[in-house]
Parts: sequence; C-alpha cells; structure tokens
Amino acid sequence: MKLSVHGLSFRYGSSDAISNIELEASEGDVIGILGPNGSGKTTLLKCLNRSLTPRAGTVMIDDVDSQTLTRKELATRMGTVPQSVNITFPFTALDIVMMGRLPELKRFESESRRDMDIVKEAMAMTNTVQFADRPMDQLSGGERQRVIIARALAQKPKVLLLDEPTLHLDVNHQLEILDLITALARKERLIVIIVTHDLALAARYCTKVLLMQNGCIQAAGEVTDVMTTENLRKVFLIEASVYFDERIGAYSVSILRSTRSDEPEDR
Repeated sequence: MKLSVHGLSFRYGSSDAISNIELEASEGDVIGILGPNGSGKTTLLKCLNRSLTPRAGTVMIDDVDSQTLTRKELATRMGTVPQSVNITFPFTALDIVMMGRLPELKRFESESRRDMDIVKEAMAMTNTVQFADRPMDQLSGGERQRVIIARALAQKPKVLLLDEPTLHLDVNHQLEILDLITALARKERLIVIIVTHDLALAARYCTKVLLMQNGCIQAAGEVTDVMTTENLRKVFLIEASVYFDERIGAYSVSILRSTRSDEPEDR
C-alpha cells in the first residue's frame, strides 16, 4: 500500500492555501502534519479526501489517481476522522459505526451479516462494544472520539486521516486515542495521517512529520531531522528541543520559551 502526493495546490479566492505539496507514505506509517494556525494543515487533509478539489496536483493511492475514483470507491480506500462531528439525531454508537459500511451498500440494500461482523470488529478494536446501544450524546468526549474512529475503520480503509483527534480531550484520553491509532497502524498496516498542534504528541507517536508554514512544507522526514531547534524556532517562534525519553521509549519535546519578542517588529 502506498500513498503518493505530487504538486498538490489549493487556492481560496486569490490566496494560495497550500502550494506544491509532496508526500510519500507506505503502510504502517504514522505521519504528523504540524504547523501554526493558518499554515494549511486542514486544507491539505481536505484535498487528500476530496472534500476540496485541488487546483493542481495528484493524490495517488496504490498508483490510482483518486480523482478517477467514485465517492464510494474513495471511501473504501480512505477514512476520515474530522475535528468535530455534529450529531443532531439520537443515534446510538452502533448506528454511527454502521454508517461506515454505507459506501459498500447498493441503493436500498440492507446491511449483511458480513457488514455487522466488520462493525463489531471495528468496535472491538476501539474498545467501544460496551457503548453499542448508548446514544452518542450520553458518551464522553473520548468515548465519542473512539466511536468516530470505529466508524472510519468500518469502511476498511487503507488510509486513515485524522484532523486534531485529541482536540478538547484531557491528557489521559489523548494518550488513549493515540495509543489506539498507532497500534492500529501497525496491526492493520494502515497509512495514518494526523493533523495536530501538539508537538510532544507528534514527536512521541509519529514515524514521520511534515512541518508546514504559509501553505508550504518547510521540512519533511524523520522526527529528529524535522523537529530541530532551528525549524521549531522558525515556524513556531519557540525555543525547544527534541530528545529521546527513555522512560516512555519515544521522543519528547522540551519547550523552553517563546521567541516572538526576539523577532523583528515587521515580521
């Protein structure tokens, strides 16, 4: 399984939101997209899943141009966990996860035993089986997020896109969600792409990172190659360093101070 992005660009009106984005990913990769507000992270994600139509560039999934796929065909290859989901009807968790099977169903076709088995498997992987009959509005933020991830997994995608999956979650739920996502990437051989503001979580969980600024990729590659003191100062205006924390067996980030006051006033 391979995802290849070449020359991807998108414009809001006359303003470039992302420009000439290049990305290569293989199964098992967990790629973090980092950058300050307005850097183009979410726009990039929306261009990948065709919520937005890029003005230039290609997104190839196993050498197939995603623009040649129908919406249903794309949904069987790529799942998305958005930043927030507005659920206005009293759907149960099971209802929500079953929605992940809709791309596989023909018009007026009901769910099969196989569909139910896939849904149960997705709920088991995300530890949400116990919520099956509970309305979504009775679940906590972390529980709802796990259900939405289960819905995406029920699509049986090859690529999983997540936009700020830990936003508004407490620290315990942040770790729980990212432990789950990275474990699934390894077990199911998924390509996972995560948009996040959290440098420490990106350093800890991602196998590769893209550092974005003003719609362009400033650096891409391994955590220690991209999240350097110089790059973090340039993009985030902070003094920070990445180090290997033996206590957790992963990289972490130490943020020392803001450098905004060190910058020229006309920056």
